[in-house]
Amino acid sequence: MKRKIVTILIILVCFLLQSTIFKTLSIGSISPNLMVIVTSSFGFMTGKKDGLWVGFFCGLLEDIFYGRLMGMHAMIYMYIGYANGYFNHIFYGEDIKLPIFLISVSELVYGLGTYVIMFMMRSRFAFSYYMIRIILPELLYTIVITLVFYRLVYFVNQKLEDPT
Repeated sequence: MKRKIVTILIILVCFLLQSTIFKTLSIGSISPNLMVIVTSSFGFMTGKKDGLWVGFFCGLLEDIFYGRLMGMHAMIYMYIGYANGYFNHIFYGEDIKLPIFLISVSELVYGLGTYVIMFMMRSRFAFSYYMIRIILPELLYTIVITLVFYRLVYFVNQKLEDPT
């Protein structure tokens, strides 16, 4: 029960940070995606099922507050969390290479999924523009923030797993 409450608090705090502070710290209207960091992290730290549920709630928050198509973000984040859960068996918390790689791929999947659902379905095929101006800068910014933010999520996860 304690883990569920703390996970919900992490999701809410990250959503608030992403919606407020990191929007003001945006560079060229690009801000990091903390929800991808949280979803991916919980996926490979705790497994497929937890990654799926964390992804669902992260996406649902984005759908409720910012989404034009209800359920789109929830679906993308669910797939991201579930897919990251497959790496739970090879996850070693002290090594940052796997988390950086998985979060980077997850951010790329999120950007491409958003492009396919929101732009391509409306016959807007400026893929190179979207890739260069939105997906790659957001990917870079998310990686930079991951270097600091992932350590916090990992620390909280370690404290939840310790029975002391």
